[in-house]
Amino acid sequence: MSAAAAGQYAAATLDNLRLPVSYWSADLKLLSWNPAFAERFSCFPAGIPTGITRDRFIDAVERAGLLVQIETRPAETGEATDAPTLYFSDGSIYRLESWQAPDGCRTTICLDITTAQRNERALRKARDAATAADQSKSRFLRAANHDLRQPLAAMKILIYSCIGAREEAERQQALHAMEVSVAIMEDLLGALLNIGQLDAGRIHPSIQTFQISAILERLRIQFDHQAREKGLELRIIPSTAAVVSDRVLLERILSNFVSNAIRYTEVGRVVIGCKQAGGQLQVHVIDTGPGIAPEFREEIFEEFFRISKHQDKRRHSLGLGLNISRRLADILGHRIMLRSLPGRGSDFAIEMPVGNIWHSTISEPEISEQIGGEFAGLACLLLEDDPHVREALAALLERWGITVLNLVDLSDIPRSLAALDRAPDIIVTDYRLHREYLGTEIVNEVNDILEKPCPALVITADTGPELIAGIRAQGYPVLIKPVGPPGLRVVMHNLLFEPEAVPELN
Repeated sequence: MSAAAAGQYAAATLDNLRLPVSYWSADLKLLSWNPAFAERFSCFPAGIPTGITRDRFIDAVERAGLLVQIETRPAETGEATDAPTLYFSDGSIYRLESWQAPDGCRTTICLDITTAQRNERALRKARDAATAADQSKSRFLRAANHDLRQPLAAMKILIYSCIGAREEAERQQALHAMEVSVAIMEDLLGALLNIGQLDAGRIHPSIQTFQISAILERLRIQFDHQAREKGLELRIIPSTAAVVSDRVLLERILSNFVSNAIRYTEVGRVVIGCKQAGGQLQVHVIDTGPGIAPEFREEIFEEFFRISKHQDKRRHSLGLGLNISRRLADILGHRIMLRSLPGRGSDFAIEMPVGNIWHSTISEPEISEQIGGEFAGLACLLLEDDPHVREALAALLERWGITVLNLVDLSDIPRSLAALDRAPDIIVTDYRLHREYLGTEIVNEVNDILEKPCPALVITADTGPELIAGIRAQGYPVLIKPVGPPGLRVVMHNLLFEPEAVPELN
């Protein structure tokens, strides 16, 4: 092939090449280019002018809005590299590669690295997320160690107090406090093992209705000794209000508030109280501590934030409590509020919906006081083959003023039912009776005989989802053993007086 033919072949190849190619003189003036280059830099009204200098070319492209950024990364020697990266307004990214000829002229080619750059950013983002998740896991494990030390320390003191107790009442009080401390540690373990899943969005709250007093009492037991040890008064204003929330997560939030209040308060008191407003209940934790300056009131909710380095030395704290509290509040849909005056103290509060006390799944003695006598004069047919469980349930029902009935012979329901002094008003039955009978079958037969069928609930130790669903499908509410008095009382109340509140009946 002759030199002329070879030149024509090379020119044709450049014209058909889809990558932008240009040829520059030794003094950086544009001499020639291929169609792909002209198309890529199509911002010149009369076409790209021959002989335009590189600086004027770049200036024109930038003023036209076609090129938004030129990134020149330093080479390892510290000198600027000859392979800059061009960022175009349409989102595409090109890297310039160039070769210098012996006469000083330079050929450049624009390589489209848009996809590669995006993949690299995605990989970098995934790597950063994995690193952050790993760091988050480590932080929460440290937080678990910190939070579990609180009830553990209380347990050590209570054990010592129990051993040295001279009166039975004092010993029983210490044992009760130890039981609560163990329950607190149990809940903390469960919550902290799940807290690391916050970043992954895997925490799903268990929303229920319960009395806020259930949490207030646990906060008193958990923090009373710590407050007294610092010479502070921990005052908890009683409340019988019911709220709608996740008990474990809400207690975690309030525990962080109280822990911080005691940690940073040197003199005075910490008060925990409730306030209702517009169908919402606000739980306030108010202290007489140093207060928080306005410029820090958002930053204190960030991970590891502390207002001063001096606090690190004086008070051990990971600085995670308030961050965790806000994130949990976001999951619950609750609002956190903060009021503070430097030198006067702080008021941390969380707001949640007020609940119907009769729908409570976790209750305290206050409910008994409010509904005392509501079951008086009623009769309950109790079907339970375990003598110890039956004895305990019968004693509980009788304390509520209920007459307890029993079927002597399950093989002859009509005769056993006729032998009763009166017809039952409600039936409480175990699911499996003597391994021969099903409680639901006995209830169906009893109600077929009665002129006025009575409501019934089933208790069982079986937790299989299909079994539970099958019992509920027959129209019977289910309680899982061991059955707590508050849960039993609420279900019985609903069955007898508010059947519309029982999903299985509707």
